Amino acid sequence: MTFPRARPLAFITGASSGIGQALAARYVQAGWRVALVARRADQMREWATQQGWPADHWSVHGADVRDEAQVLAAASECLRIHGLPDVVIANAGISVGVDLSLAEDLPVLRDLLETHVMGVASTFQPFIAPMRERGSGTLVGVASVAAMRGLPGHAGYCGAKAAVVHVCETLRGELKPFGVKVVTIAPGYIDTPLTQGNDYPMPFLMTPEAFAHRAFKAISAGVRFRVIPWPMGIVAAVLRFMPRWLFDAVVGAQKHRKKRRR
Repeated sequence: MTFPRARPLAFITGASSGIGQALAARYVQAGWRVALVARRADQMREWATQQGWPADHWSVHGADVRDEAQVLAAASECLRIHGLPDVVIANAGISVGVDLSLAEDLPVLRDLLETHVMGVASTFQPFIAPMRERGSGTLVGVASVAAMRGLPGHAGYCGAKAAVVHVCETLRGELKPFGVKVVTIAPGYIDTPLTQGNDYPMPFLMTPEAFAHRAFKAISAGVRFRVIPWPMGIVAAVLRFMPRWLFDAVVGAQKHRKKRRR
């Protein structure tokens, strides 16, 4: 199949559900081509077909972002059939609680770090040099408001998302002289399979579609860092600058909830 290279291209990981799926739909709506990457390739292909999109506007690439070889193969296939993307969105993620007093949770911590940190690095790596040579392109790391501070029961998730923020910040400084933008998006509570089992209040909960619309605008504008929705940006700022003694007192008073497995 011949793909219309005159249309811009977005390469999106974690595209089989939730935020990734909504982002894919928003980009196609805007007239872009999309290269969709996820472990559940058949499910992703079935969903994309059901959308009625033109067949030459999308492709599916099965890959687990924890496996560098799979991600590099998906990127190579994308480059071969589509060409170099204009936007690369490292979105794949999992949400799992971690109790570091349990030896059996150490592999869980490793899984979180490999998914979020190595997954972002593996997603970006194949496109950095070509974008730098071209002198344009945007790399997007999907972090979280949870990156702002360490929350009880979430050492892995908070730590991994904080690493995503700093990886993106580092790349932003390295790539700016070459015309390549790096955008960090930090979602608050989005109504996806990752949050639907939460048994605690989720302020400012928004739909994936509303999130995708705001993220699309932020990415198009080339913002450095954006919390979505904006009220959670205020929460994030408060968390970030709260004195440690006060933060410790607040989180120490909270009941530690049972870990959720995904």
